[in-house]
Amino acid sequence: MCTAISYLGESHYFGRNLDLEHQYSEQVVVCPRQFPIAGSRHHPALIGMATVAEGYPLYYEATNEYGLSAAALNFPGNGIYHKPAAGKEACASFDLIPYVLTRCKNAAEARALLENTIITDTPFSDAFPPTALHWLIADRERSFVAESMADGLHLYDNPAGVLTNNPPFPYMLHQLSFYMGISPKQPENHIAPGLSLAPFSRGLGGVGLPGDYTSPSRFVRASFALHNSPKDGGVGQFFHILGAVEQIDGCVQVEEKLEKTIYSCCCDTQRGIYYYCTYQNRQLTAIDMHKENLDGDSLSSFPLVTEQQIRWENWELRVES
Repeated sequence: MCTAISYLGESHYFGRNLDLEHQYSEQVVVCPRQFPIAGSRHHPALIGMATVAEGYPLYYEATNEYGLSAAALNFPGNGIYHKPAAGKEACASFDLIPYVLTRCKNAAEARALLENTIITDTPFSDAFPPTALHWLIADRERSFVAESMADGLHLYDNPAGVLTNNPPFPYMLHQLSFYMGISPKQPENHIAPGLSLAPFSRGLGGVGLPGDYTSPSRFVRASFALHNSPKDGGVGQFFHILGAVEQIDGCVQVEEKLEKTIYSCCCDTQRGIYYYCTYQNRQLTAIDMHKENLDGDSLSSFPLVTEQQIRWENWELRVES
């Protein structure tokens, strides 16, 4: 289970929580313009989280140097891929993120590209078979969702700027209608105007906001946090929004394992700076793609800092005592 959001604050920010019960040696990876990826060798540079397999980055989410971003989220039971067809471009599901980000500068171009694309079930390798996914694709102006299902590829405008997992996106958007009365403001007495009722606690406007870990509940909660966030919020605010839907270790069991938020990330898409924290390490780590050789042909990979980092204010005093 994962949550991805697109937030326009003091800059445009794009990122996600990755919620899983296991890890695949994730790294922050900068893909320069000359590295051959998704059938292209001369393309915009990318930065994002990926598993590097056989020297090739399998991106979970990424942003290109124009600020276009894409994230893949699990879509089990609904994500169905198809065979190539005449007159359509074909793209393997594992390559969809670089396929879009190396060919497009904005969300409008990305949607036009996908309208003529079939997503195939071509495996990367025996170790990495096709996974049922759907995608959030966004720039600072708009976002949309791509879902390849049994009846074909569906592209949906996403005014919420949020994506979680199952069910399909139209159901998720419809769920927001059930929570139209939720507000950050204190409620007024509409149930019995003749009774003297007064708020007994702050936050009563949010009563009814779902607090469980299901995909629809996380979609509603993330949408509420996102759309009530300040318009000039920054990186810190982005991570607080993700914090509203992060998974705590021990609260969601998948067979014999426990699922948790392995990492949370935020890319300042206008500056090309990728921030992340992990479940064990809450301190933010940042990688600036523009500090790398973007005209090169070799990946730059940065293993995750997973051990807890703490900044001591009175470290010398503590040592002396």
